[in-house]
Amino acid sequence: MLSSDAVSDEPLRNRAAAADARPMSRAKKSGLVLVILFILLLAIFLWSFTVGRYAVPLPELLTVFFRKMFGLSATWSDTLETVLFNIRIPRIIVALIIGAALSVSGAAYQGLFRNPMVSPDILGASAGAGFGAAMALLYSAGSLTIQLVAFVFGIIAVTLTYLISRLIAKGNNSVLVLVLTGIVVTSLFSAFISLAKYTADPNNKLPEISFWLMGGLASITAKNVSLVLIPFVIGIIPMLLLRYKLNALSFGEEEAQSLGLDTKKIRFIYILCATLITASAVATGGMIGWVGLVIPHLARMLVGPNYKYMLPASVLLGGAYLLLIDDLSRTIFAVEIPLSILTAIIGAPFFIYLLFKGRDAWT
Repeated sequence: MLSSDAVSDEPLRNRAAAADARPMSRAKKSGLVLVILFILLLAIFLWSFTVGRYAVPLPELLTVFFRKMFGLSATWSDTLETVLFNIRIPRIIVALIIGAALSVSGAAYQGLFRNPMVSPDILGASAGAGFGAAMALLYSAGSLTIQLVAFVFGIIAVTLTYLISRLIAKGNNSVLVLVLTGIVVTSLFSAFISLAKYTADPNNKLPEISFWLMGGLASITAKNVSLVLIPFVIGIIPMLLLRYKLNALSFGEEEAQSLGLDTKKIRFIYILCATLITASAVATGGMIGWVGLVIPHLARMLVGPNYKYMLPASVLLGGAYLLLIDDLSRTIFAVEIPLSILTAIIGAPFFIYLLFKGRDAWT
């Protein structure tokens, strides 16, 4: 027969067991969501080959990949091989990388600055890369040179923001000063872009600059892949390895320091990595908005605020989203639509919905 103490302790033990099981069930749910997102990304990846002006049926696509993988003789036309390996595959890979880069940078910045309205261009990377591309276009540079110059100026803009904020802050509210300095630097480089457009030839250079700034992947070739893939790999690995520490930073400076974290070091690493992948993404695809703002909110709603799952979810969601947007941009009308137009048309109403749906889930 149970004593009164044992009976009274039974509900407490049941509640404790339920509390211990709750985080585990949440982790399983988040892991399942990541698996579903990966399958969704794979489905969009394969579907992207079957749409466009030169559609490749899925069975024929799998046959080409299989025979190429095992070194078998070609049973397809030279036109198909040119379209597939020189145009379609590089474009799809770049779309995946840019979407993942912008979304994971936005998620990281929202955690670093504890602000759900922050996007990857908050420190001036997009504006700096846009100015670099505008200058390269003014001087009739090639596509690879444009991409390289835009990348360099994106890095310069964020470096300028970081150095100026360090000089101003002097140990005081450095995060706020960093954000304010980023706004100033972004405005400065945006003015430089306007100046470049004002001095450009209105019949030739001005339309070229304007079209590039609106974002697009029509001119992507295999040569462009490495220039965006290498910075992405270099930047994404530390961000994923240190995502546990980003959880502590998202609670605030004092809380993170009380846990023994070197907040300045972690913040510098994340800013450096996010700048690297954002600058390379903008330098390759132009100034594509809303991806780094909307996708992290959607990832947070799906897997929660834990960056252990949120950053991988942002990578998968961002890649799938921009790839789908790129598919729409080249199939809706006879002419290709700039990506930033579609991301704004889709992202703005969806973001309003997310504001209502996820306002209580923000960290």
